[in-house]
Amino acid sequence: MKRAARRLLGAALAALLPAAFGQDAERGRLLYETHCLSCHYERIHRRASERSLVKSLAALRVEVARRAALVPRRFSVEELDDLAEYLNRSHYRFEN
Repeated sequence: MKRAARRLLGAALAALLPAAFGQDAERGRLLYETHCLSCHYERIHRRASERSLVKSLAALRVEVARRAALVPRRFSVEELDDLAEYLNRSHYRFEN
């Protein structure tokens, strides 16, 4: 599947997933792939810990919200939580 088609499918699926059930890492993944990968790629999350701004789950949540505020699309609080949950499970692995 081409990248644009995957993005469109991801956006459609993300819109259909319920936000009311707490943090949803799969929805976060779809949001990340749809809205975040166009500006940076996942390698940014694998940099050495001493070079990372993210040192805790709380810092990850702050950084996700800060970065999201830089783009024209407005994310809901639930979407920001889902993005942070996805990134934590897939890259950072901080304790909840």
